[in-house]
Amino acid sequence: MTQYFLGIDGGGSNCRARLRDADGRRLGEGMSGSANIRLGLDLIWGHILEATDQAFAQAGLTRDAFAWTLIGLGLAGITTAEDAARTIAAGPRFAFASAGTDAHAAVLGAFSGRDGAILITGTGSAGYAWVKGQGHAVGGWGFEVSDDGSAAVLGREATRVALHAFDGLTPRTPFTDAVMARFGGQPSQVVAWATTARPKDYGTLAPLILSHAQEGDPVAVALVEQAARDLGRYIRRLNELGAAQVCLVGGMAGVLTPWLAPWTRAILATPEQDAIEGALLMAQGAGNGLSPVTHEVVS
Repeated sequence: MTQYFLGIDGGGSNCRARLRDADGRRLGEGMSGSANIRLGLDLIWGHILEATDQAFAQAGLTRDAFAWTLIGLGLAGITTAEDAARTIAAGPRFAFASAGTDAHAAVLGAFSGRDGAILITGTGSAGYAWVKGQGHAVGGWGFEVSDDGSAAVLGREATRVALHAFDGLTPRTPFTDAVMARFGGQPSQVVAWATTARPKDYGTLAPLILSHAQEGDPVAVALVEQAARDLGRYIRRLNELGAAQVCLVGGMAGVLTPWLAPWTRAILATPEQDAIEGALLMAQGAGNGLSPVTHEVVS
């Protein structure tokens, strides 16, 4: 029977799937919505399967092939073995399933399974070092209490400083005015929006922040500089944990890298592969120690 390997990279904004055969040939890919397990397992499995169906369709396969498919799930929001186990249990049956944080998948891809660390900065943020067969998480505890240096936290802070400026607590600038303009200039609309806003909603403000920072607006510059300092603290800690090199990855990596302190250049590295390839290594990792959280044979 033909064996297939499916890698899933699920973050706060989207979920990506990649299907390979036993010889490593890429058979198909797919993309769908958020796969952060904190949003609910029914929701995220809907997105995982939507992306998976796209990949399988490109390969001319149906879900019947799940019985011969080994899946690696690198998902935002997984922080414990219990999280991983219940995530696997909530999904359909595969020949083999391995689940862990999206950061673990990213570091395996970035260093092709070797020791190293990654710092994800996208909608959220998380640091993760893989050293001598042990995973070490730094941050990534959620938008409300962590996720420093991410698009969501930048957006959250942008609304805060804009409201301060509106109230006369701090000076108004073109940037704070632009943020308020997104909400019709009314604090009540900011509050109404924030009542139901999710991290990715806050993250939509990041391009506005960065464009004003590039123009030299002092408030926007201060926000971006703080994000860069936060990322620097994470890079230093990952290095202290034994990772000689750290890859900065995610949607915000490219735009925040120029703001980082010069000392980080000696530590930063370019990823060798993406997080989906790391998830594929997890799918292949039944006996090689690449899946530190859990793996279950469910056929």
